[in-house]
Amino acid sequence: MVMKKKDNFFIFFLKEYIDERGSLFPIELDENFPIHPLKRVYFLKNTPSGIIRGAHCHHIEQEVFVCIAGKCRALIDNDGNGKQEIWLDSDKKAIFVGKTVWHEFDSFSHDALLLCFSSTTYMPGKVNYELNYEKFCQEKITQ
Repeated sequence: MVMKKKDNFFIFFLKEYIDERGSLFPIELDENFPIHPLKRVYFLKNTPSGIIRGAHCHHIEQEVFVCIAGKCRALIDNDGNGKQEIWLDSDKKAIFVGKTVWHEFDSFSHDALLLCFSSTTYMPGKVNYELNYEKFCQEKITQ
C-alpha cells in the first residue's frame, strides 16, 4: 500500500498483481494497514440515485473505504473548513477516515460496491456518531 498521509485522513493505493488470469488485490491486515485491530467489514451496494450515505463523523471508530466496483464521491472534512471532494473511481484507491473526520458518500454509479473496514463493531447512536455538520464544524474550529 502506498499512503499519502494528511492528519487523521489520507488517501492510499492498493497493490495490484496482474497476470494472464486477471488482477489480484491483496489487502493485508498487517502493520501497514491503517486500522488495528480490525473489528468489522461491511459493504454498500444498490444505492439509489440521489441518496447520501454516511454524513457523520465518529467519536470512536476509524474506517477505510474502497469502491471495488463502479464509483462514488466522498466528501471529507478533516478540520471544519469545508468538504473536500474525492472520487472513489478506481478499485486501487482507498481512503482512511480517522476519528472526528466528517465523511459522506453520494453520486453512486448503478454498479457501485463500496467496501468498508472498521475498527469497531456496529455502534449505533450518539456514543459514536455526530450527525450535525454545523456542530461538527464548530467543534473542529474551537479545538
